[in-house]
Amino acid sequence: MHADLSRLTFRPAKHYSGVLAQQGRVQLDADANEQHAIQQHQARTLAADLIGQHGGPYGAAGFRIAYCRGENTLDNLAIHGGRYYVDGILCDAGRPPAGIPAGEGSGPKSADGPAPEGEPAGESEGGQSPCDDPAVWTYWNQPDAYRDPEKPADRLPTQFPYLVCLRVWERAVTAAEDPEIREVALGPALPDTAARIKTVWQVLPLPAAELTVPQSPTAAQIREAFRTWADARRAPAASAAFRAERPERTDEEPCLTRPEYRYRGPENQLYRVEIHTGGTAETATFKWSRENGSVVFPVAALDGTWVELATLGGDDKLDLNAGDRVELADSASTSRGEGAELLRVEEVDVPGRRVRLNAEPGPGTGRLPGLHPFLRRWDHRAPGARGTARQHRDGTLKVVEGTWLDLEDGLQVWFEPGGRYRPGDYWSAPARTATGTVEWPAAADRRPLLQPPAGIDVHYAPLAWVGADGAVTDLRYTFRPLAAPVEAATADG
Repeated sequence: MHADLSRLTFRPAKHYSGVLAQQGRVQLDADANEQHAIQQHQARTLAADLIGQHGGPYGAAGFRIAYCRGENTLDNLAIHGGRYYVDGILCDAGRPPAGIPAGEGSGPKSADGPAPEGEPAGESEGGQSPCDDPAVWTYWNQPDAYRDPEKPADRLPTQFPYLVCLRVWERAVTAAEDPEIREVALGPALPDTAARIKTVWQVLPLPAAELTVPQSPTAAQIREAFRTWADARRAPAASAAFRAERPERTDEEPCLTRPEYRYRGPENQLYRVEIHTGGTAETATFKWSRENGSVVFPVAALDGTWVELATLGGDDKLDLNAGDRVELADSASTSRGEGAELLRVEEVDVPGRRVRLNAEPGPGTGRLPGLHPFLRRWDHRAPGARGTARQHRDGTLKVVEGTWLDLEDGLQVWFEPGGRYRPGDYWSAPARTATGTVEWPAAADRRPLLQPPAGIDVHYAPLAWVGADGAVTDLRYTFRPLAAPVEAATADG
């Protein structure tokens, strides 16, 4: 989660069932966030135990898929409304009505609800294509997938059969992406307050060639093959660790930090190391932030290498300076998990609230105001002494396994050899000035323990199998309510 947090304290292995606020104590964001995490963990575990890996309520199960063959247009899929649970996470496919402006029409019209269970996946009543129904989402306009017809990779497969699956994950949203979060009554400075956690669901195709299924497979065989595929995708394949070590020549540098402290930073920080380019160590790169990647600047306009911003930051710790590395992103690129080249700030025009970058941002991101573009600051700069991570040509840092890499102020990261890295994988560690070290799990002899990525945790569920003739085999599960009528009393009772 790219949010301004002090630290993340939820540990399922501790089996805490709640957080107790004590009178007269300091209130911390970590305590409130841990209470939310405990409740969410309990609710989702209960839902997954009762429902199973995935399923929807009988009569209101969402994500029923209908195939729409394109005659003069691209193929499409209709995504019918309703609710569906994936690993206990609620996904709602309902499409809100567009609404009627005041003074127009005679009042709101009721929209049809989700189609009843068992309705054929072909044309709707009257011969209308289900993809033309304004009450349902389609593959091309689903809210958080941002499919682009101009990109061949985004189009539905032309080779049948293929599987349609549901991809579910969560991300943090701040006022930079959703201005409605901001409370304007707080004044002209418009400070942001709490962030939000958004459940992102995406209906995506999966070619049959990626699944191990026999010719003319049954629904059960398809589900089993998909589960094997999903488990392999979800399994962590990389590990890392943090530690703090006193930098060389520390005794010769006057500072306020106590001489014996290993972490030499002047402030408490939540460091985040995030994979930018995936693959093995030969290709993988990373970036890091001392503010958990939360320092963002809403973009007002782009003009070549100049970027006009809505703000330049609240103070000298959360602003932009020449030499800073920034990444241009928006709601679409973030939801798609697409990382952009990290650019360098060359000049800052404070009166004009503008910055000049070393190159013009690439096409496709940051030019549509409706997608709320922003610059995200990362805190690594040019390589320094031996042991510092080597810079890649796109502004990121090369993953080097089996050695401690210096970040800053004595903080180091270790990547375990043999890892396979996924874009977006991240590790976070709080560094504290009071102890001069970093909070990280350690063995009895104080050696840092390897940990899998803290996220991104992606969940999958199969929805449908699309055959050569456009026939759709429904792969969803449904469940019925547990409640039943009270039995009438009998003479014996």
